[in-house]
Amino acid sequence: MIQPAERLSLVSEYYFSRKLKEVAQMNAEGKDIISLAIGSPDMPPSEQTIEKLCEVAHQPDAHGYQPTQGTPELREAMAGFYKRWYGVELDARSELLPLIGSKEGILHITLAFVNPGDEVLVPNPGYPTYTSLSKILGAKIVNYDLREDNGWQPDFDELEKMDLSRVKLMWTNYPNMPTGGNARMETYERLVKFAHEHDIVVVNDNPYSFIINEHPISLMQVPQAKECCIELNSMSKSHNMPGWRVGMCASNAQFISWILKVQSNIESGTFRGLQLAAAEAYRNSDEWHRVANIERYRARRKYAERIMDVLGCRYDTEQVGMFLWGRIPDNYSNCEELTERVLHEARVFITPGFIFGSNGDRYIRISLCAKEEKLKAALCRIEQIFKI
Repeated sequence: MIQPAERLSLVSEYYFSRKLKEVAQMNAEGKDIISLAIGSPDMPPSEQTIEKLCEVAHQPDAHGYQPTQGTPELREAMAGFYKRWYGVELDARSELLPLIGSKEGILHITLAFVNPGDEVLVPNPGYPTYTSLSKILGAKIVNYDLREDNGWQPDFDELEKMDLSRVKLMWTNYPNMPTGGNARMETYERLVKFAHEHDIVVVNDNPYSFIINEHPISLMQVPQAKECCIELNSMSKSHNMPGWRVGMCASNAQFISWILKVQSNIESGTFRGLQLAAAEAYRNSDEWHRVANIERYRARRKYAERIMDVLGCRYDTEQVGMFLWGRIPDNYSNCEELTERVLHEARVFITPGFIFGSNGDRYIRISLCAKEEKLKAALCRIEQIFKI
Protein backbone atom coordinates (compact mmCIF):
# COMPACT_ATOMS: atom_id res chain seq x y z
CA MET A 1 0.00 0.00 0.00
CA ILE A 2 1.31 3.45 -0.93
CA GLN A 3 2.16 5.61 2.07
CA PRO A 4 3.03 9.32 2.27
CA ALA A 5 6.52 10.50 3.09
CA GLU A 6 7.43 10.17 6.76
CA ARG A 7 7.90 13.93 7.03
CA LEU A 8 4.14 14.42 6.83
CA SER A 9 3.82 12.78 10.24
CA LEU A 10 5.84 15.65 11.72
CA VAL A 11 3.25 18.32 10.91
CA SER A 12 -0.52 18.66 10.96
CA GLU A 13 -2.81 20.48 8.58
CA TYR A 14 -2.49 24.24 9.04
CA TYR A 15 -5.00 25.44 11.65
CA PHE A 16 -6.70 27.93 9.33
CA SER A 17 -6.94 25.39 6.51
CA ARG A 18 -8.79 23.03 8.83
CA LYS A 19 -10.89 25.61 10.66
CA LEU A 20 -12.02 27.44 7.54
CA LYS A 21 -13.66 24.21 6.35
CA GLU A 22 -15.75 24.25 9.52
CA VAL A 23 -16.59 27.92 9.02
CA ALA A 24 -17.55 27.25 5.39
CA GLN A 25 -19.91 24.49 6.54
CA MET A 26 -21.48 26.82 9.10
CA ASN A 27 -21.96 29.45 6.40
CA ALA A 28 -23.55 26.82 4.15
CA GLU A 29 -26.01 26.18 6.96
CA GLY A 30 -26.95 29.87 6.91
CA LYS A 31 -25.12 30.92 10.08
CA ASP A 32 -23.33 33.89 8.46
CA ILE A 33 -20.00 33.75 10.30
CA ILE A 34 -18.04 37.00 10.55
CA SER A 35 -14.34 36.18 10.23
CA LEU A 36 -11.89 38.26 12.24
CA ALA A 37 -9.21 35.59 12.09
CA ILE A 38 -6.90 35.88 9.09
CA GLY A 39 -4.62 38.79 8.25
CA SER A 40 -5.55 39.18 4.59
CA PRO A 41 -5.91 42.89 3.74
CA ASP A 42 -9.36 43.57 2.32
CA MET A 43 -8.54 46.80 0.46
CA PRO A 44 -6.97 47.07 -3.03
CA PRO A 45 -3.47 48.24 -3.93
CA SER A 46 -2.95 51.79 -5.12
CA GLU A 47 -4.61 52.75 -8.39
CA GLN A 48 -1.30 53.22 -10.22
CA THR A 49 -0.28 49.71 -9.21
CA ILE A 50 -3.36 48.18 -10.83
CA GLU A 51 -2.99 50.40 -13.91
CA LYS A 52 0.61 49.26 -14.41
CA LEU A 53 -0.42 45.60 -14.17
CA CYS A 54 -3.12 46.10 -16.82
CA GLU A 55 -0.76 48.08 -19.05
CA VAL A 56 1.93 45.39 -19.03
CA ALA A 57 -0.58 42.55 -19.40
CA HIS A 58 -1.66 44.03 -22.74
CA GLN A 59 1.89 43.94 -24.09
CA PRO A 60 2.28 40.89 -26.36
CA ASP A 61 5.95 40.33 -25.42
CA ALA A 62 5.44 40.44 -21.62
CA HIS A 63 4.28 36.88 -21.03
CA GLY A 64 7.45 34.83 -21.26
CA TYR A 65 9.66 33.49 -18.51
CA GLN A 66 11.33 36.12 -16.37
CA PRO A 67 14.70 36.12 -14.58
CA THR A 68 14.55 34.10 -11.36
CA GLN A 69 16.28 36.92 -9.51
CA GLY A 70 13.65 39.41 -10.68
CA THR A 71 13.63 42.21 -13.20
CA PRO A 72 16.11 45.08 -12.77
CA GLU A 73 13.14 47.44 -12.38
CA LEU A 74 11.79 45.51 -9.39
CA ARG A 75 15.17 45.14 -7.69
CA GLU A 76 15.87 48.85 -8.12
CA ALA A 77 12.45 49.69 -6.67
CA MET A 78 13.11 47.44 -3.68
CA ALA A 79 16.46 49.11 -3.07
CA GLY A 80 14.76 52.50 -3.34
CA PHE A 81 12.12 51.39 -0.83
CA TYR A 82 14.76 50.47 1.74
CA LYS A 83 16.62 53.73 1.16
CA ARG A 84 13.47 55.86 1.38
CA TRP A 85 11.87 54.32 4.46
CA TYR A 86 14.78 52.85 6.43
CA GLY A 87 17.78 54.84 5.21
CA VAL A 88 19.49 51.57 4.25
CA GLU A 89 21.73 51.31 1.18
CA LEU A 90 21.40 47.97 -0.64
CA ASP A 91 23.01 46.93 -3.91
CA ALA A 92 20.05 46.14 -6.15
CA ARG A 93 22.13 43.70 -8.21
CA SER A 94 23.55 41.54 -5.41
CA GLU A 95 22.02 42.29 -1.99
CA LEU A 96 18.32 41.88 -2.78
CA LEU A 97 16.28 38.95 -4.01
CA PRO A 98 12.59 39.13 -4.97
CA LEU A 99 10.47 36.27 -3.65
CA ILE A 100 7.04 34.83 -4.36
CA GLY A 101 6.02 36.09 -0.92
CA SER A 102 8.15 35.96 2.20
CA LYS A 103 6.64 32.58 3.15
CA GLU A 104 8.58 31.16 0.19
CA GLY A 105 11.65 32.83 1.62
CA ILE A 106 11.34 30.82 4.83
CA LEU A 107 11.59 27.64 2.75
CA HIS A 108 14.48 28.80 0.56
CA ILE A 109 16.53 30.23 3.41
CA THR A 110 16.15 27.05 5.45
CA LEU A 111 17.19 24.94 2.47
CA ALA A 112 20.20 27.19 1.87
CA PHE A 113 21.55 27.19 5.43
CA VAL A 114 20.24 24.22 7.44
CA ASN A 115 21.23 20.57 7.17
CA PRO A 116 18.98 17.82 8.53
CA GLY A 117 19.62 17.58 12.26
CA ASP A 118 20.79 21.19 12.61
CA GLU A 119 18.97 23.33 15.14
CA VAL A 120 16.82 26.37 14.48
CA LEU A 121 15.77 28.94 17.09
CA VAL A 122 12.05 29.68 16.79
CA PRO A 123 10.09 32.21 18.90
CA ASN A 124 7.29 31.07 21.19
CA PRO A 125 4.76 32.48 20.42
CA GLY A 126 5.58 32.82 16.75
CA TYR A 127 4.44 32.32 13.17
CA PRO A 128 3.63 28.57 12.82
CA THR A 129 5.41 28.27 9.45
CA TYR A 130 8.83 28.76 11.09
CA THR A 131 8.18 25.52 12.96
CA SER A 132 6.37 23.48 10.32
CA LEU A 133 8.79 24.11 7.46
CA SER A 134 11.80 23.48 9.70
CA LYS A 135 10.32 20.14 10.74
CA ILE A 136 9.51 19.14 7.16
CA LEU A 137 13.13 19.85 6.19
CA GLY A 138 14.55 17.80 9.04
CA ALA A 139 15.73 20.57 11.35
CA LYS A 140 15.38 20.39 15.11
CA ILE A 141 13.24 23.13 16.66
CA VAL A 142 14.61 24.95 19.69
CA ASN A 143 12.05 27.39 21.06
CA TYR A 144 13.00 30.60 22.79
CA ASP A 145 10.46 32.40 24.94
CA LEU A 146 8.79 35.72 24.24
CA ARG A 147 6.90 37.08 27.25
CA GLU A 148 4.52 39.92 27.80
CA ASP A 149 6.50 41.27 30.77
CA ASN A 150 9.50 41.70 28.44
CA GLY A 151 7.56 43.45 25.69
CA TRP A 152 7.62 40.24 23.63
CA GLN A 153 11.34 40.77 22.98
CA PRO A 154 13.96 37.97 23.14
CA ASP A 155 15.48 37.34 26.57
CA PHE A 156 19.17 37.38 25.69
CA ASP A 157 20.23 36.23 29.16
CA GLU A 158 18.18 33.07 28.64
CA LEU A 159 19.52 32.63 25.12
CA GLU A 160 23.13 32.84 26.31
CA LYS A 161 22.51 29.99 28.78
CA MET A 162 21.39 27.64 25.99
CA ASP A 163 23.61 25.19 24.13
CA LEU A 164 23.91 26.98 20.79
CA SER A 165 26.58 24.77 19.26
CA ARG A 166 24.24 23.22 16.66
CA VAL A 167 22.08 26.26 15.96
CA LYS A 168 22.29 27.54 12.36
CA LEU A 169 19.33 29.93 12.09
CA MET A 170 17.35 32.15 14.43
CA TRP A 171 13.91 33.38 13.33
CA THR A 172 12.74 36.75 14.59
CA ASN A 173 9.69 38.76 13.59
CA TYR A 174 9.39 42.46 14.44
CA PRO A 175 7.00 44.14 14.57
CA ASN A 176 5.88 40.88 16.11
CA MET A 177 3.05 38.68 14.97
CA PRO A 178 0.92 37.61 16.80
CA THR A 179 1.66 39.83 19.81
CA GLY A 180 1.97 43.28 18.23
CA GLY A 181 5.22 43.94 20.08
CA ASN A 182 7.02 46.68 18.16
CA ALA A 183 10.53 46.56 16.77
CA ARG A 184 13.19 48.13 18.99
CA MET A 185 16.58 49.28 17.82
CA GLU A 186 18.21 47.96 21.00
CA THR A 187 16.77 44.51 20.21
CA TYR A 188 18.10 44.67 16.66
CA GLU A 189 21.55 45.72 17.93
CA ARG A 190 21.66 42.81 20.37
CA LEU A 191 20.52 40.39 17.67
CA VAL A 192 23.40 41.44 15.41
CA LYS A 193 25.87 41.07 18.27
CA PHE A 194 24.38 37.67 19.15
CA ALA A 195 24.65 36.50 15.54
CA HIS A 196 28.31 37.53 15.26
CA GLU A 197 29.31 35.96 18.56
CA HIS A 198 27.65 32.59 17.90
CA ASP A 199 27.95 32.26 14.09
CA ILE A 200 24.17 32.12 13.80
CA VAL A 201 22.24 33.59 10.87
CA VAL A 202 19.47 35.78 12.27
CA VAL A 203 16.50 36.13 9.92
CA ASN A 204 14.11 38.98 10.73
CA ASP A 205 10.67 38.72 9.16
CA ASN A 206 9.49 42.32 8.74
CA PRO A 207 6.12 42.58 6.92
CA TYR A 208 4.26 44.64 9.55
CA SER A 209 6.45 47.70 10.07
CA PHE A 210 4.00 50.11 8.37
CA ILE A 211 0.74 49.02 10.06
CA ILE A 212 -0.36 51.44 12.82
CA ASN A 213 3.31 52.36 13.17
CA GLU A 214 4.62 55.88 12.78
CA HIS A 215 8.31 54.93 12.85
CA PRO A 216 9.18 51.82 10.80
CA ILE A 217 12.68 50.44 11.33
CA SER A 218 14.75 47.61 9.86
CA LEU A 219 17.34 45.19 11.20
CA MET A 220 19.49 46.24 8.24
CA GLN A 221 19.95 49.66 9.87
CA VAL A 222 22.34 48.13 12.40
CA PRO A 223 26.01 48.36 11.36
CA GLN A 224 27.39 44.98 10.22
CA ALA A 225 23.90 43.44 10.13
CA LYS A 226 24.32 42.43 6.50
CA GLU A 227 27.34 40.31 7.41
CA CYS A 228 25.33 37.82 9.49
CA CYS A 229 21.62 38.61 9.07
CA ILE A 230 18.85 38.38 6.52
CA GLU A 231 15.67 40.42 6.46
CA LEU A 232 12.45 39.33 4.80
CA ASN A 233 9.89 41.90 3.72
CA SER A 234 6.56 41.58 1.95
CA MET A 235 4.09 43.66 -0.01
CA SER A 236 1.14 41.62 1.28
CA LYS A 237 0.40 43.76 4.33
CA SER A 238 2.01 47.13 3.65
CA HIS A 239 0.75 47.49 0.06
CA ASN A 240 -2.56 45.53 0.19
CA MET A 241 -1.18 42.83 -2.12
CA PRO A 242 -1.47 39.46 -0.31
CA GLY A 243 -2.63 37.53 -3.36
CA TRP A 244 0.04 39.00 -5.61
CA ARG A 245 2.77 37.05 -3.78
CA VAL A 246 5.59 39.58 -3.93
CA GLY A 247 8.21 39.62 -1.21
CA MET A 248 11.95 40.08 -0.88
CA CYS A 249 14.99 39.27 1.20
CA ALA A 250 17.95 41.53 1.89
CA SER A 251 21.42 40.46 2.99
CA ASN A 252 25.03 40.29 1.83
CA ALA A 253 25.87 39.17 -1.70
CA GLN A 254 27.15 35.74 -0.60
CA PHE A 255 24.00 34.87 1.34
CA ILE A 256 21.80 36.09 -1.51
CA SER A 257 23.71 33.94 -4.01
CA TRP A 258 23.14 30.83 -1.86
CA ILE A 259 19.42 31.52 -1.56
CA LEU A 260 19.19 32.20 -5.31
CA LYS A 261 20.86 28.84 -5.97
CA VAL A 262 17.97 27.16 -4.15
CA GLN A 263 15.32 29.42 -5.65
CA SER A 264 16.48 28.92 -9.24
CA ASN A 265 16.00 25.16 -8.87
CA ILE A 266 12.44 25.53 -7.56
CA GLU A 267 10.69 28.30 -9.46
CA SER A 268 11.02 30.27 -12.67
CA GLY A 269 10.27 33.87 -11.80
CA THR A 270 7.10 35.91 -11.53
CA PHE A 271 4.96 37.32 -14.37
CA ARG A 272 6.54 40.51 -15.69
CA GLY A 273 3.33 42.49 -15.17
CA LEU A 274 3.30 41.64 -11.47
CA GLN A 275 6.93 42.66 -11.10
CA LEU A 276 6.57 46.01 -12.83
CA ALA A 277 3.33 46.74 -10.99
CA ALA A 278 5.06 45.90 -7.70
CA ALA A 279 7.84 48.31 -8.62
CA GLU A 280 5.16 50.96 -9.13
CA ALA A 281 3.63 50.16 -5.74
CA TYR A 282 6.96 50.75 -4.02
CA ARG A 283 6.60 54.35 -5.17
CA ASN A 284 3.27 54.89 -3.37
CA SER A 285 3.06 58.31 -1.74
CA ASP A 286 3.56 58.93 1.96
CA GLU A 287 -0.10 59.96 2.03
CA TRP A 288 -1.20 56.60 0.62
CA HIS A 289 0.68 54.76 3.36
CA ARG A 290 -0.64 57.07 6.06
CA VAL A 291 -4.27 56.55 5.06
CA ALA A 292 -4.07 52.85 4.14
CA ASN A 293 -1.79 51.59 6.89
CA ILE A 294 -2.33 53.92 9.84
CA GLU A 295 -5.63 55.79 9.69
CA ARG A 296 -7.74 52.94 8.34
CA TYR A 297 -6.40 50.29 10.71
CA ARG A 298 -6.46 52.65 13.67
CA ALA A 299 -10.16 53.32 13.09
CA ARG A 300 -10.86 49.61 12.87
CA ARG A 301 -8.89 48.83 15.99
CA LYS A 302 -11.31 50.83 18.12
CA TYR A 303 -13.90 48.14 17.45
CA ALA A 304 -11.43 45.33 18.12
CA GLU A 305 -10.51 46.94 21.44
CA ARG A 306 -14.18 47.14 22.34
CA ILE A 307 -14.58 43.44 21.52
CA MET A 308 -11.65 42.65 23.81
CA ASP A 309 -13.27 44.74 26.54
CA VAL A 310 -16.58 42.88 26.21
CA LEU A 311 -14.77 39.53 26.37
CA GLY A 312 -12.94 40.65 29.50
CA CYS A 313 -9.53 40.45 27.85
CA ARG A 314 -6.53 42.61 28.72
CA TYR A 315 -4.39 44.09 25.93
CA ASP A 316 -1.52 46.53 25.35
CA THR A 317 -2.75 49.73 23.72
CA GLU A 318 0.75 50.39 22.31
CA GLN A 319 0.93 47.26 20.14
CA VAL A 320 1.25 47.71 16.38
CA GLY A 321 0.33 45.66 13.30
CA MET A 322 -2.92 44.47 11.79
CA PHE A 323 -4.07 42.37 14.74
CA LEU A 324 -5.07 42.95 18.34
CA TRP A 325 -3.62 40.46 20.84
CA GLY A 326 -5.26 40.08 24.22
CA ARG A 327 -4.99 37.94 27.36
CA ILE A 328 -8.13 36.00 28.26
CA PRO A 329 -9.79 36.11 31.69
CA ASP A 330 -8.63 33.59 34.31
CA ASN A 331 -12.00 31.82 34.43
CA TYR A 332 -11.37 30.15 31.05
CA SER A 333 -9.31 26.96 31.11
CA ASN A 334 -7.69 27.85 27.76
CA CYS A 335 -8.06 30.27 24.88
CA GLU A 336 -9.92 27.85 22.62
CA GLU A 337 -12.69 27.53 25.18
CA LEU A 338 -13.34 31.24 24.64
CA THR A 339 -12.87 31.33 20.85
CA GLU A 340 -15.17 28.33 20.35
CA ARG A 341 -17.88 30.01 22.39
CA VAL A 342 -17.48 33.18 20.34
CA LEU A 343 -17.70 31.15 17.12
CA HIS A 344 -20.68 28.97 17.97
CA GLU A 345 -22.72 31.40 20.04
CA ALA A 346 -21.86 34.82 18.60
CA ARG A 347 -20.98 33.51 15.12
CA VAL A 348 -17.66 35.39 15.01
CA PHE A 349 -14.40 33.62 14.12
CA ILE A 350 -11.35 34.86 16.04
CA THR A 351 -7.98 33.17 16.48
CA PRO A 352 -6.94 31.21 19.57
CA GLY A 353 -3.36 32.01 20.57
CA PHE A 354 -2.33 28.40 21.16
CA ILE A 355 -1.68 27.96 17.43
CA PHE A 356 1.36 30.24 17.82
CA GLY A 357 2.93 28.16 20.59
CA SER A 358 2.47 27.33 24.25
CA ASN A 359 3.14 30.93 25.30
CA GLY A 360 -0.01 31.88 23.41
CA ASP A 361 -2.28 29.55 25.38
CA ARG A 362 -3.84 32.38 27.40
CA TYR A 363 -4.31 34.80 24.47
CA ILE A 364 -6.59 35.47 21.52
CA ARG A 365 -6.01 37.45 18.32
CA ILE A 366 -8.45 39.65 16.41
CA SER A 367 -7.71 40.58 12.79
CA LEU A 368 -8.28 44.14 11.63
CA CYS A 369 -8.72 42.99 8.02
CA ALA A 370 -12.46 43.61 7.98
CA LYS A 371 -14.38 46.76 7.17
CA GLU A 372 -15.75 48.81 10.01
CA GLU A 373 -19.34 47.71 9.42
CA LYS A 374 -18.26 44.07 9.80
CA LEU A 375 -16.35 44.84 12.97
CA LYS A 376 -19.32 46.76 14.33
CA ALA A 377 -21.65 43.84 13.54
CA ALA A 378 -19.23 41.43 15.24
CA LEU A 379 -19.16 43.66 18.30
CA CYS A 380 -22.96 43.73 18.47
CA ARG A 381 -23.19 39.94 18.24
CA ILE A 382 -20.59 39.46 20.96
CA GLU A 383 -22.25 42.04 23.22
CA GLN A 384 -25.51 40.09 22.99
CA ILE A 385 -23.79 36.90 24.22
CA PHE A 386 -21.24 38.36 26.65
CA LYS A 387 -23.38 40.99 28.37
CA ILE A 388 -21.46 43.28 30.70
